[in-house]
Amino acid sequence: MPKPKILAGQDIVHIFESFGFSVVDQRGSHIKLRRVVVDGLRETFTVPNHKELDRGTIVSLYRQASRYIPESELRPHFYNHK
Repeated sequence: MPKPKILAGQDIVHIFESFGFSVVDQRGSHIKLRRVVVDGLRETFTVPNHKELDRGTIVSLYRQASRYIPESELRPHFYNHK
């Protein structure tokens, strides 16, 4: 698998906002994002608000998001096209 893009916490927040998530809380350097889908199910992510996230953290957020968002839509935001 190719290496993920280097992203900041705010970059991740903007990506998730484009998929309908919104910021609901922040504790220290962690931002909680949530969206409510049609059947009332709440989908929640916590993103560290750092200037540069570790690649492992970026991959972990990608995997979590892929449960809710189709990978074909999510992948261009996290990985370079090849």
